[in-house]
Amino acid sequence: MTIEQQIIESVVSGFKYLYKTDISCDQIQLQKTKREFQGHLTLVVFPFLRISKKSPEHTAQEIGEYLLQNTQEVSMFNVIKGFLNLTISAKSWIKLLNGIHNTPDYGICPVTDESQLVMIEYSSPNTNKPLHLGHIRNNLLGFSLSEIMKANGYKVVKTNIVNDRGIHICKSMLAWQKWGEGITPVSSGKKGDHLVGDFYVLFDQHYKEEMKALENKGLNKEQAEQQSVLMSEVREMLRQWEAGVPVVVGLWEMMNGWVYEGFDQTYKQLGVDFDHIYYESQTYLEGRETVLDGLKKGVFYRRADQSVWADLTQDGFDEKLLLRSDGTSVYMTQDIGTAKLRFDAYPIDKMIYVVGNEQNYHFQVLSVLLDKLGFSFGKGLVHFSYGMVELPEGKMKSREGTVVDADDLMDEMIRTARDISNELGKLDGLSREETDHINRIIGLGSLKYFILKVDPKKNMIFNPKESIDFNGNTGSFIQYTHARICSVLRKANEQQIELPVQINPETLLIPKEAALIRLVADYPTILKEACITYSPACVANYVYELVKEYNQFYHDYSILNEPDEEVKKLRLILSANVAKIIKSGMRILGIEVPDRM
Repeated sequence: MTIEQQIIESVVSGFKYLYKTDISCDQIQLQKTKREFQGHLTLVVFPFLRISKKSPEHTAQEIGEYLLQNTQEVSMFNVIKGFLNLTISAKSWIKLLNGIHNTPDYGICPVTDESQLVMIEYSSPNTNKPLHLGHIRNNLLGFSLSEIMKANGYKVVKTNIVNDRGIHICKSMLAWQKWGEGITPVSSGKKGDHLVGDFYVLFDQHYKEEMKALENKGLNKEQAEQQSVLMSEVREMLRQWEAGVPVVVGLWEMMNGWVYEGFDQTYKQLGVDFDHIYYESQTYLEGRETVLDGLKKGVFYRRADQSVWADLTQDGFDEKLLLRSDGTSVYMTQDIGTAKLRFDAYPIDKMIYVVGNEQNYHFQVLSVLLDKLGFSFGKGLVHFSYGMVELPEGKMKSREGTVVDADDLMDEMIRTARDISNELGKLDGLSREETDHINRIIGLGSLKYFILKVDPKKNMIFNPKESIDFNGNTGSFIQYTHARICSVLRKANEQQIELPVQINPETLLIPKEAALIRLVADYPTILKEACITYSPACVANYVYELVKEYNQFYHDYSILNEPDEEVKKLRLILSANVAKIIKSGMRILGIEVPDRM
């Protein structure tokens, strides 16, 4: 039971004793005392004046005196109008720290057989290009959200839907067929996803040249698009793929194979993974059959050109195309098929899609369509909508080759970490293997933290130069603090200082230590908030606040040179538990923390 819960129960008892009235614990709301006032927790008594039938000040005074006399948790109080500010006793803080110290996975809820199952979809790459900076934000948010849900006691299945079919895939295939001259990842020395992405850009370059030539002949844009030979060939290639023409399917399998191998390397470097991967080439047919079944039941309708539509005007949306006139599927149809396959395979209690906010309308419509088709899970879908990530110079464009490649960015971050470490001399004396390992942790940790500390709903600008800084709200600052604590604990071990299982409750406790204990104790609440709001930023910024508070304490008070042995041990145990929470919180963000820097 937390300190807050113990005080709330005492307040309930106090009302029964003072005013002969029963109230429930739910009616008691404690909040953190404002910085300008003395105390740790504040009870607002205004809602209870109808019970006490006394002034706010008198009511607060009576409740404060009762708590002082009948609880061990409250050591003193003060009244500011109708606000009862309570100061928690040192013994209570130490008791709380002892409990945290003896709970290795403090804040983490265990997963049980009764836990609900949450499926989280993230990444969703196209096989016509490598992963880029936008994918990095998506993957980091999805992976971190999965870890947050696990920490709150949910069973989690992490899924990825790969967009491996469609007109955009055929553009890369046609370009390789026309201009590739048999080049492969092995012969070129390039990762497969990068090589295929080059041909996607190459197609766009040739297409623009063709369009310019047609427009120079006097055609408008629409006429030029209709007469484009390249686009005609791409559409024919897509038709042949859907018809199962062996040569086209073989080319598709070969190039997609190159891409998957490249993706796997990027995912491994980024530190994300999946429990199940779906492919649109395997789900679009399921979606097509589901839509045709809905057509038979009158849920959808067919137009004169044989295309199939859903009329959603009564639901506040537009009419939605589900099957083109040639019978081919659109993205919505594929998502319907994927959803059906997932719910057929797993007892999903909640489905979360991690997709950018430009797809808000898409997922609102998907939810309505699934509900109309009779799927009970339709209304319960969650679209974890996040803002776009841009560079200081603006937006990125895949077909023009102006995106920031994920592999290049990660390599750059590791190089930057190495340069800064060398400049500051932080890793002097370590082996090359150790320095490479630590620089990788610092570089990738800085990248991940810089992205995850931002409210997911907001657009953000990623600036690599700002992300690695050993001061301020950065991943490297947090990592350095963890390494600093580990160094202190190693020195304590070298001095053969044995830490007790329990701290003596009579040990002197200063306000800064109490503030640190309180911050550490907030960890379960932060994890719960992050789960409810779907926000890894809650965890990121909490860890930063904890680190900032600890560094102030470390600067102002001695630990190993403290003459009072009991106080020294308290500070070491407090330091160890701060490190424990830092490591746990950063792990949930997918970030490693080194023991030395």
